[in-house]
This record gives sequence, C-alpha cells and structure tokens, in this order.
Amino acid sequence: MTLPVEYDEPSGTVVLRTDATCYVLRVDRSLGAVLHVHWGAPVPLEDAVRLPVRSEHDNSFAGRFDGVEEYPVEGGARFGVPALEVRFADGQSPVEPEVTGVRVVRAGHVVVSLRDRVRPLAWETHYRVPPGGDVLERWTEFEHTGATGPLLLVRHAAAHWPLPRRQGWRMSAVHGGWSDEHRLARTEVAVGETTLTSRRGHTGHQANPWVAMDTGTAEEEHGEVWATALAASGSWRLTVQRTAAGEVGVVVGEGHEGAEIALAPGRRHVTPVSVAVHSTGGFGAVSRAFHTYVRRHVLPHPGEVRPVLYNSWEATGFETSEDGQLRLARRAADLGVELFVVDDGWFGTRDDDRSGLGDWTPHPRRFPRGLRPLADEVHRLGMAFGLWVEPEMTNPDSELFRRHPEYVLHLPDRTATGLRHQLVLDFSRHEVTEWAYDWLRRVVAENTVDFLKWDFNRSFTEAGARGGGPDARRVHIEHARGVHRVLDRLRAAYPRLRIESCAGGGGRTDLGMLARTDQVWASDNTDAVQRLAIQHGFSQVYPARVMSAWVTDSPNPLTGRRVPLAFRFHSAMAGVLGIGGDLDRWTPAELAEAARLIGVYKDIRPLVQHGHQYRLLAPGDGALSAVQYVGPDADRTVVLVWRPSAWFGPAHPPLRLRGLDPGARYRDEDTGAEWSGATLTGFGLPVPGLPDGDCASALVRLRRVA
Repeated sequence: MTLPVEYDEPSGTVVLRTDATCYVLRVDRSLGAVLHVHWGAPVPLEDAVRLPVRSEHDNSFAGRFDGVEEYPVEGGARFGVPALEVRFADGQSPVEPEVTGVRVVRAGHVVVSLRDRVRPLAWETHYRVPPGGDVLERWTEFEHTGATGPLLLVRHAAAHWPLPRRQGWRMSAVHGGWSDEHRLARTEVAVGETTLTSRRGHTGHQANPWVAMDTGTAEEEHGEVWATALAASGSWRLTVQRTAAGEVGVVVGEGHEGAEIALAPGRRHVTPVSVAVHSTGGFGAVSRAFHTYVRRHVLPHPGEVRPVLYNSWEATGFETSEDGQLRLARRAADLGVELFVVDDGWFGTRDDDRSGLGDWTPHPRRFPRGLRPLADEVHRLGMAFGLWVEPEMTNPDSELFRRHPEYVLHLPDRTATGLRHQLVLDFSRHEVTEWAYDWLRRVVAENTVDFLKWDFNRSFTEAGARGGGPDARRVHIEHARGVHRVLDRLRAAYPRLRIESCAGGGGRTDLGMLARTDQVWASDNTDAVQRLAIQHGFSQVYPARVMSAWVTDSPNPLTGRRVPLAFRFHSAMAGVLGIGGDLDRWTPAELAEAARLIGVYKDIRPLVQHGHQYRLLAPGDGALSAVQYVGPDADRTVVLVWRPSAWFGPAHPPLRLRGLDPGARYRDEDTGAEWSGATLTGFGLPVPGLPDGDCASALVRLRRVA
C-alpha cells in the first residue's frame, strides 16, 4: 500500500501523496531552509531523493531561493513575498531560521519545526493529506519562546505554494460586488506580485480566497491545473508572485497588510488551513476535488440532503406578522416545502432597517403571542422552522446600543461611519460573544428553532482595539474567530440546529464558515439569468450541496427581468432549492407548476447535492449554458440546460456528457429515449426541445437500464 507520507531522513526528503499526485519537499538543515522540489505527477521515493531543487542551477546568490522555499521569511538574501514577517520587541524584523526537527505525526501528517537562530520565535509548518481525494492541507503554528515582551507577527501566512517552472502562467479567480459575486476571470500572470484581498473584516463580495493556476492551455476537462483556497472568514490576503527568474508561487493567509498579531511570551498562534489541489483533468477535475473535500472533510453533516425552503423576505419585507407568516406557511406546505424561514422584521422595534437590531425578542405588535405559536403551526404543517438573525450587528436606535455602546466595533475618538444604518459588534471581545451566545441559545430553545439564516450586512470601519497598543489591528482576524466560537458552541448545544451563512448575499463564503454551517446564501441577486454566471463561479470551489438558490417573483425585484417560472426553477435547481416569492400573488396555475417542479427537484436532489458536477457549457460561451450531475455509481444523471436569449442560427451542437459508463445504456426518464453511454459522451446528447423566445430551459433525467 502506498503511504500518504514518506520521509527519507538522510536526504531530508519528504513525499506527500494524494490519490493521483504527489508533493515533494526537502529539509536542508545546513541552510536552515525547507526547499520545494516537486508538485505534480507521482514519483517514487527513490527518484524523489535525487530530484534537484531548482535553485541549485541558479548561479546568482542574491535571491537564490526566492520562490523556491516552502515557507519564506523576511530576512537574509530573500527578496520575494515573505510568508513570515516579524517585528521583535526592539523593533527589528529580520528572521534567521534554523530547522529543529521533522516528525511524522500520524499517517498523512508531517510537521517541520523551525526557530529563529537567536531570537524568541519558533514555528511549525504542518502538511496533511486527508484520505480519499487529491487535496493537500497546510497550516503554520507560531510560538513566542521568550520570557519578556511581545513580538508582532506582521505577516503570518498559512502557506506558500511553489509551482513548477513553466514558460507562462494564467490565473483564475473571481471578482464582483454585492449582488454580482463570483464572476470568474482568467488573466495572464504578470512578473511581479498580484494580490487578491479583503480588508473588510469578512470574506467579501469583491473577491474570494482561492486561486487556480495553469499555463494558459487548460480547459474545463483537460490540462494541468494547480489551485489553492483558504479556510478564513475575516480579512485575508492571497499573493501570486512571478519572479523575473521564472519562479511562481502563491502565498495565502489571514489578515491584510497591517493586520498584525501580538504574541505574548509563551503564547501560540495557529493559522487557518490552506488547501490545495493539482490535477491533469482541467478546471472541472479541480472543482470536483474541492467538492469532494468539502463533503468529506469540511461540512458538519455531509450525508444529509438539504431541504427545500421557503423564505418570507420578498413577500413581506419588514411587514412581518403572525397572521401573514401563517398564511404563507400554509401555502408553502401545500407546495411541498420542507423548511419555513421567517426573515427580518420579527424582533424588537424592527419596522425598518433603522432600528431594532440587537434587541432579539419578538416584536410586541407583530407577534404579541411571541414566536412559539407560529413555530408550533409550522411544525404541525410538517415543516422545520427557521429564523433570520444578524448577531454581529446593532442599530444606534436599539436598546442594546443604549445599554452597551462599548460593544460596538468603534474607536471613541473617531467619527462612526454609518452603513445600512447599523454598526458592527466586536466579536473579538469575550463579553460580546457571551451576550450573543446567550440570546441565540434562548431564542433557539424557546421557539424550537431548527434553522438559522445568519446574516452580516456591512463591513468594518474605524476598527481597532479600544485600548490601542499592539493588538489594535488583530480585530480583522479575531472577530471572525469569535463568530466561529459562537457557532461551534451553538451547534454543540443544539445538534439538530442547521445554519446558513449569509453576508449581504455571498460576502462570507469560505471553507472556515462551511466547517460550521450547512449552506451558503450565494448572492442577494435572484435574477435567474444572472444567477447562472454567479453559480458558475461559485462552483469552481464550492459544491452545489451548499449553494442556496431561490425562485423569486417575475419581474425580478432587483433587475426587473421577466422570466418564466420553469426557467427560474431550473436555475435554482442547480443548488439547494428555495422559494422566495410572494405566494399570495402566484396564480393557481403557477402554484400547481411550482408543486410539480419541487417534486422533480426532490427526485434529482441526491444527484445535485451529492453527485459529481460537470460544467458542460459555461454562461457566455454561446447561446446555451448547461450543467450535469452524475450519481456516485453513474446509475443516474441529470442535465440542466438554459438559453437566456432567443437564438437564430445553426442548431445547437449535442451536449457531450461526462462521467457515464460507456458500456451501459441510459433511458430518458421522461421521453423513454435510450442511448448508450458511449454515444452520450462521444457524440453527445441532442439538445432537448426548448420553448420559443427568451429564457428557455430544460431538464433531462437519464437512468441506467442495462
């Protein structure tokens, strides 16, 4: 059996193996460095120990190891992007590392220990191979080994991922903004430093902490790709470096420039995990590797299917009341909805977005009997009961702010910047997280809440520690860690509770939150056409199993676009289906069609949420967009096809399916047509008949019959 980690002590060579790739590094004690050797196709240990380090062919001395060290520090003849930069008590920064040990902790986990030769700092770089996939994990742990005075971790990356030397490089990442998240872009990597970051205190709408690298020749299902992502939920920074000598690597870690960590004597700091994937199967194979990793090693309840939900926001806005919610709940239950969620407006004096945040008791006028009667009726109707909450925020017009203005993330001598009429509570402080946990526990227990939609609707401003000093900027990191701690405690206390991560849409989508939640609200944009591109970018790293997607009204409340109900459903069926429209306004025909389509979704849900995803046609590449989901045993597959605009021209080419058994036969469950797996993957599936006009769509279900 091939071991996930092999260590040859005489040469200092470590080989880490996933199912299909390997990663080789070499510990050079004489240089005090850990050098990168190889990341790609598998090589046997006897060859790995003889592979040269790229810098051994570099005749120059200055910057000889730039881009080659596994974890570069600021100090010595190093001029690239450091993973570690320190400010010691005397204000000095250079680090002089020496290796103190290599140990294999257990199967698949190796640790390299280093320290500064003279000054009081030690750190460990951890490498781990999670079983059953092609993902590598890395993180770093720091310790102040002295007896007096703090030191500052100015840069404290989780990892540096060196890449092979190639002629050219292309970078894939997502960008966007509120209601325009996850827009995929592929650009040539310039010589120098390209940085993606969030300085907002949360993951952000404008970028996401992952990047994929290729040489410009990779395609969806072909070509060599390297990718990495970070499991952090606060501010973060990812820098792609390409040196003039041709070395390329990615440094990824928590915080942004200036977000420093003060480390007291004897204290440790552990970075979040960075995960990475290499594949020769193109961008699609990399995505499926990430999806498998999320399902197997990140999600709290990976085996569950996510329920069809109804959310009342777009039906009621702040005009929430017991009678109105009961009426919507009965309509939702008739459609086959499994989870009913009451959105904003149920608490305090919340009549608009200017008041009430922080006062988490039922609105006395709208819910004079409290929430329990509504929750009981929702449960009687056969649905789970959910609530929208925004625990990290308060309005200046709230009882909480009047009692505890010191809870707010704000410096007393700075003018408070108002965004959305609310202020951020400082979750880096113990008393604030205790307050949040206490009311969350009370609300969940008193109302038998099954589901929380946890929102976060504004970024940090005037953020810092009230006492100043060396801890002033760590709030951009520690706030998110405080959120993680509250979520961990809440889930431990209420194992049946399920949670959705939301931040004004997709502003907190990351592996750190997914380790503590069950799904993500990908965007406030529910336009079924625009969602196709958002969902395409989302799927590069995150699986459909976690992507909440709603069917809302037509015309769309954000864009005004008119879209047929079937297209809206087919768009949302590509993830975790939700209904967000005003059911009081839907016609009997629309309600009947919605009930039918919800039934179809429940039939294909195991494939969408637990199958392998293949992006057959990307939005914008032509008239059509299409995605396919294949069950683990390839017995069933479902294809969703969308044509946003009417098309005049040649017939659409067949859709070449993926992941099927070429020797099997598959029957269309709706038409009865049969095809061999070889035909469906070689020639392709003829494009199903689409309705005339704009916003046409179709769903095809195929089942193995022989």
